[in-house]
Amino acid sequence: MEEGSSIENLEGELERHFGHKGFRSGQRQVVATLLEGRSALAVFPTGGGKSLCYQLPAILLEGLTLVVSPLIALMKDQVDVLLARGIAAARLDSTLAAAEVAEVYERMLNGTLKLLYVAPERFVSETFVAKIKRAKISLLAIDEAHCISEWGHNFRPEYLRLAALAKKFRIKRVLALTATATPPVVAEICAGFGIKKKDCVQTSFLRRNLALHITPVSADQRLSLLTLKLTASAHVPAIIYVTLQHTAESVAGHLQKAGIRARAYHAGMANEVRASVQDDFMSGRSDVIVATIAFGMGIDKPDVRFVAHLDMPKTIESYYQETGRAGRDGQPADAWMVYGLQDVVRLQQMAQGSDGSEQFKRAERHKLDAMLGLCEVTSCRRKVLLSYFADDAPNQCGNCDNCQMPPETWDATEAAQKVLSCVYRTGQRFGLVHVMDVLQGKENEKVLQHGHEKLSTFGIGSDTHEAQWRSVIRQMVVRGFLRVDLEGYSALQLTDLCRPVLKGEQELHLRKEEVKAPSLKGGSKGGGKKSAGKVQIAPEDQELWEELRECRKYLAEEHNVPPYVIFHDATLKEMLDVMPMSGSELLTLTGVGDSKLEKYGADFIEIICRYAKTG
Repeated sequence: MEEGSSIENLEGELERHFGHKGFRSGQRQVVATLLEGRSALAVFPTGGGKSLCYQLPAILLEGLTLVVSPLIALMKDQVDVLLARGIAAARLDSTLAAAEVAEVYERMLNGTLKLLYVAPERFVSETFVAKIKRAKISLLAIDEAHCISEWGHNFRPEYLRLAALAKKFRIKRVLALTATATPPVVAEICAGFGIKKKDCVQTSFLRRNLALHITPVSADQRLSLLTLKLTASAHVPAIIYVTLQHTAESVAGHLQKAGIRARAYHAGMANEVRASVQDDFMSGRSDVIVATIAFGMGIDKPDVRFVAHLDMPKTIESYYQETGRAGRDGQPADAWMVYGLQDVVRLQQMAQGSDGSEQFKRAERHKLDAMLGLCEVTSCRRKVLLSYFADDAPNQCGNCDNCQMPPETWDATEAAQKVLSCVYRTGQRFGLVHVMDVLQGKENEKVLQHGHEKLSTFGIGSDTHEAQWRSVIRQMVVRGFLRVDLEGYSALQLTDLCRPVLKGEQELHLRKEEVKAPSLKGGSKGGGKKSAGKVQIAPEDQELWEELRECRKYLAEEHNVPPYVIFHDATLKEMLDVMPMSGSELLTLTGVGDSKLEKYGADFIEIICRYAKTG
């Protein structure tokens, strides 16, 4: 399609190539902007359809669309999906052999390639830069565009050169895409690429299908609770996020012993091992993947039902992006996170130890404070989440733990005064455990060594359980009444904010928590197996449903792609409802385009027709 050509038939092109009957919110505006020859920014939630915003223009425009993506896993997934649709796409990454790279370059230069996915580091290669100078690039699409901004949650210096390169190579159209951008980040991206305000398209961050649950849990209980979640209900496929590589390995091993098909995934693995883990997860040979937060996933799997964080993310942006990998198919999914005071200390230490400027450190502390606020809020979590991105939100979403079961609060003023007094009397030189020991009147070696059994605060909290004191102290740290000495030995120290509470001039109401040890009774060791609970199928349709799934599985293995690349569950479910018995009828279903009809349609139509006759 030449610049300025009619864009009135975009819906027809969308259905022909992708099998969709209409655009999602914001998509048509972005596509039209690009086809009219202007650059654009798309800020859509995870699962909001960002990829289509450059994939459809890539098909309609002459020349090559260059897609910059930081994640090899995501590039591979998207290329597989495009090839299944009959769209000429390829990727350049470190996993390709020299002959494969040469073939991609040849296709790029002879004009037979429509989309090429590359990592931002690829632009350091002189060979690559020389090749793209000779190619006709119609569009530069930059995924995870928040990485451009120093104030984004995942700043990557490699992204900074992209704006200059776009100008150097005279690329007329640039599409920046992100799911997580606050107003300052949006402004910086637009300024860098000369994107006009009218061409910045931002849709709601609201994901109604995603249930949010955030629970304060001690470190020794987290794995048991996770195992209970995965064995007691249909929480698969699932992604579990942790901070450290060895934690990913140990958690995956624990889940495997519980009968759950789990695999670890982190940057310390060899490329071929990571590829094998990803393929098993995408194809359904494994149900749970345990990944390090720092490495990320980027796996474009639409039917993830559960995302868990065993370690608290350091920003709301990270939390939103990672939880957003659940329920991308629009079906119900759960986001579950556990946290404790140790997470607060760890993340504060990370922010304090940053090599950035003081201004950058202040920004990091602000982001961490916002994340802690989301954890401790007693009102609707989704309202806090959306407000962070300057998005409108109802006062109650009805699909977070606080809305479903509003937390009880209590007047913790006296308890807080006891804690503050104890911290002060012990010299503000001791950590959480020692302060609790003094409060509870424990005459252990350390307490006696420092003579703290003689303090007026010794034993004044003996009538309160240790778990309750942990909760009180954690919430006081989060709210800023106490701070942790990050340069010393994590000693608790008073802040100026605590004075009104200590003097009785301000009441303090905290979340009331009841901490119980988890029980694994009733958990089935086979809980990690595939569950029919993902899609509700009427009993009379179950036989046809299973036959359609078997057909999809066979075709997926034959074409060496994940099953969802053939058809999503939603499309199979629509087959049950519509019972298409011809190609034209099958084309009316969501997700069925010309290419998929030609490749896979006959097999499914044959099954449906046979079933209709016997039924």
